Amino acid sequence: MANKSNVPAVVPALGGEASLNRYLAEIRKFPLLTPEQEYMLAKRFQEHGDNEAAAQLVTSHLRLVAKIAMGYRGYGLPVSELISEGNIGLMQGVKKFDPERGFRLATYAMWWIRASIQEFILRSWSLVKMGTTAAQKKLFFNLRRMKNNLEAFEDGDLSPEHVAKIATDLGVTEDEVVSMNRRMAMGGDTSLNVPMGEDGDSQWQDLLGDDGPLQDERVAEAQERDVRHDLLTEALETLNERERHILTERRLTDDPKTLEDLSQLYDVSRERVRQIEVRAFEKLQKAMLKLAGDRRLLTA
Repeated sequence: MANKSNVPAVVPALGGEASLNRYLAEIRKFPLLTPEQEYMLAKRFQEHGDNEAAAQLVTSHLRLVAKIAMGYRGYGLPVSELISEGNIGLMQGVKKFDPERGFRLATYAMWWIRASIQEFILRSWSLVKMGTTAAQKKLFFNLRRMKNNLEAFEDGDLSPEHVAKIATDLGVTEDEVVSMNRRMAMGGDTSLNVPMGEDGDSQWQDLLGDDGPLQDERVAEAQERDVRHDLLTEALETLNERERHILTERRLTDDPKTLEDLSQLYDVSRERVRQIEVRAFEKLQKAMLKLAGDRRLLTA
């Protein structure tokens, strides 16, 4: 079988929305194929890598792509871009089509066309990853239709009854329905640098409040951390070497040692290591409290 790694680029140019009508008129000039013609062309491409045959299969289905793309106009993306993505899906469908399966190319390619358009919409809709599972994608592309069927036209949150109905019908959780509805209501991502006001002399980011701690609070927290670190370091000096090592390895590291590890190191039982750890921790607490009290007396 010949190599058919690429389908030739035979699609008329689609420069943007302004040229959309011209493009639609051009693709209507390509003839539709009879089942026999389609079968023979597909066999020529499959067995001999005939690019001319592949080109005829593609151009004869460009109207199908345009029709499917028109059904996704409600997502705020240019129809020309939806059609372009759909054409990519069509070419993938032609590459993988097996005429011996007994069905028409349109039936098979329709899945590739829709998948390509839907993936493009999901990529373009938001910088934040969404629609990562099959159920979530189904929710994204069916939520508006179901809201229309339920006459749920409100801009805010859906009613609990509508949420439950949609979740059940689409096989997703109610939380996913609520979250997706809110994100779709907000639309796609908006830049924080969008001009605001009558003169456009301010930006959206100027209106955002800072929920983080105030500067003096951050300074106070940093000073408190330094004090606690100093107290801990000084209090550790009140422990003997074995107590300090066991306590450090058990409670003061990101990768604590097990009782078994330390029991083998010191040649004692695991229970003995646990007893030393508990006693060392109690001694450390008492030492830190005493040091903290002494410091308060000195600064009073």
